[in-house]
Amino acid sequence: MSAPDLPGDATARVITVSDRSHGGLRHDESGPLLAELLHGLGFAVDDVVVVPDELTEVEQALRAGVDAGRDLVVTTGGTGFAPRDVTPEATRRVLDREAPGLAEALRQFNRDKVPTTILSRAVAGTAGSSVVVNLPGSPSGVRDGVVVLEPVIGHAIVQLRGGDH
Repeated sequence: MSAPDLPGDATARVITVSDRSHGGLRHDESGPLLAELLHGLGFAVDDVVVVPDELTEVEQALRAGVDAGRDLVVTTGGTGFAPRDVTPEATRRVLDREAPGLAEALRQFNRDKVPTTILSRAVAGTAGSSVVVNLPGSPSGVRDGVVVLEPVIGHAIVQLRGGDH
């Protein structure tokens, strides 16, 4: 699979937000899977960054991806209702503009099969020249998220780079 309209030099950074993975208590499955799936769409993908569920650390990791000029910066994890789930709050600190339609599409995809998808507090938008997207922390949520991104992410990146409307 490859994303339509994706520029040949498109780059991505994956950030796993998980106290347990950061602390070495759990193997990170969703971050490496997400990196693999994005590579399959045509992205050059950095090594996965793993940070704890800490507002400032998530924000710093997001800003590092944006400052590095990555076309796409995607998080996995930290979007639920748990007290330490702070990924959306950290992401809003970084975003210049939100893309609520993208966040809603991610929540609605597969909703009949997985009703809890609508509990996600994930956000999406742009920061500098990057598209920033929050995905759930589960491998299945990552797979579903990439299915939603595949047909539109290339067009979004072309637009953000100043290309055709």
